[in-house]
Amino acid sequence: MSQEEKEILENTNESVDTGQSQKEMQVDEVLILQNELQEYKDKYLRAYADFENTKKRLEKDKITAVNYANTSFAKDVLSVMDSFDGAVSSIDTIADSEDSPVLQKIKEGILNTHEQLKKVLEKHGIIEIECEGCFNPEVHQAIMQVESDAHENGAIVQVLQKGYTIKDQVLRPAMVSTAKK
Repeated sequence: MSQEEKEILENTNESVDTGQSQKEMQVDEVLILQNELQEYKDKYLRAYADFENTKKRLEKDKITAVNYANTSFAKDVLSVMDSFDGAVSSIDTIADSEDSPVLQKIKEGILNTHEQLKKVLEKHGIIEIECEGCFNPEVHQAIMQVESDAHENGAIVQVLQKGYTIKDQVLRPAMVSTAKK
């Protein structure tokens, strides 16, 4: 083999080695880029999921805020409702003892106004709590216990103040007396 052939063979080997190392470098670069791409995809997906979760939470908070925005106002109106309840029970006792046409008109006006207020409250999701039967600590507040043979132990004997709910929350618990044996 001549010197010239040896040089050609060496140059060929070098170019083959260089080509392989360039290919290896390109493969490494591609792998690095693929890894970076995967990292960015993961970061994007996490950020998107966080964004969607935040969006859903804010929507839920908005609905809750709208549903319960009038809670403070509703609590204030309940005192007016209590006054009407008292007026209705008072007018019943007076109307039974006196049979005056004027008194009957006053009673009718009070009852109509009472019903209108009750309908307005119901229209806005404010519902009276039922007080029939057993005591429920989630919606009733026991103020006192009284001895009663006519009621079972723990049953509601008397409603001292009506309770109300707004949507699915207790606005004001019903204040009741319960039976004890």
